[in-house]
Amino acid sequence: MSIVNLLRIAWQALRRNITRSILTMLGIIIGVGAVITSMAIGAGAQAAVLAQIESLGANLVVVIPGAITSGGVSLGTGSRTTLKLPDVDAIASTVPDVAGAAPYSQTSAQVVAGGMNWYTVIGGTTPSYTGVRSWSVAQGRFFTSAEVDQAAKVAVLGNTVQQNLFPEGGAVGSIVIIKNVPFRVVGVLAPKGQSGFGRDQDDTVMVPITTLLDRLTGQTWVQNFFVSAVTPEAVPAVVDATERLLRLRHHLTVAQPDDFTIRNIADVQQVRLATSQTQALLLAGIAVVSLVVGGIGIMNIMLVSVTERTREIGLRMAVGARGRDILLQFLVEALTLACLGGLIGIAIGVGTAQGSSALGHWPVIVSPFSILLGFLSSLLVGVVFGFYPAQRAAALDPIVALRYE
Repeated sequence: MSIVNLLRIAWQALRRNITRSILTMLGIIIGVGAVITSMAIGAGAQAAVLAQIESLGANLVVVIPGAITSGGVSLGTGSRTTLKLPDVDAIASTVPDVAGAAPYSQTSAQVVAGGMNWYTVIGGTTPSYTGVRSWSVAQGRFFTSAEVDQAAKVAVLGNTVQQNLFPEGGAVGSIVIIKNVPFRVVGVLAPKGQSGFGRDQDDTVMVPITTLLDRLTGQTWVQNFFVSAVTPEAVPAVVDATERLLRLRHHLTVAQPDDFTIRNIADVQQVRLATSQTQALLLAGIAVVSLVVGGIGIMNIMLVSVTERTREIGLRMAVGARGRDILLQFLVEALTLACLGGLIGIAIGVGTAQGSSALGHWPVIVSPFSILLGFLSSLLVGVVFGFYPAQRAAALDPIVALRYE
């Protein structure tokens, strides 16, 4: 029997009980839709984490102060005041495989420009910060090493601050007031977006680190260092060399613990990447369960169909149909159900993924692979769960089938 005839017979059989056919396909539809949606959400989450790693720098290392323990009570990481500006200069000049190092301290303040004001983070650093953090300047320029040495009153605005203080533009060359100190705006940073912890990185104002310490905070220590290795592979060696250098500079004995903490940002983000992959696998597992349930539904309905059409099967065999023809007939019916369910599931899965992205502001990536996988999964379910009913139909005795009531 030709494939065209098999498809025509299968279509006629499914149309006779269209409601039952739709209900049978429902499990496949839900399963395929869940496969595509889960893979889209998982791929979007992984892409977002990788983008965050790129924005931070895959070879970035952060040095933060250690914790002070007073009266048996730890004041937490960052409570020590042992990191100094000469430390970061020593790291940049003596540690092998360091591409750059920049100090960073911050405070919060109201920034005033004309009739506008905005409460934001004031960060202090050096010109190497743009290279270490892979952060370019969109307008104007960053402050220079000479301005850092002079503790100059110059500022570079983040994109969010620039939009709120200068909605009409013209930020570069303007004056902003920070804690009653006038600063001349020399540049605007390029948009960077949210950090891995959901903070708006563009909501900041950068000033020379010396200006921040001398004029805005009065501190003599630095809150952390950003250190960039030449390659991601060099990060472990940079971490080890930086640790040894800081222990030496801080005159720590073998028995004394570190008074600082070194964190590899890529490692932290890789943990988040692994977590998102695990979540995607869990969602995919649920989708597989839905497909199996849909397959069982196909098997049940096909078995019912074989029972209902026993006399039809016997008649076909009596006029010359072979067991192989009957097998193919019912197998094609099962595959038709699975294919239709798979196509509808693909449409629903893509729509659900896009809807989740629009409503929940989640990153999703619907890949051709996920669509192909969803469709092939539906075909596999049709073959696996449709084969037994088809084989059972093919094994019927024509005489018994013709006498079946």
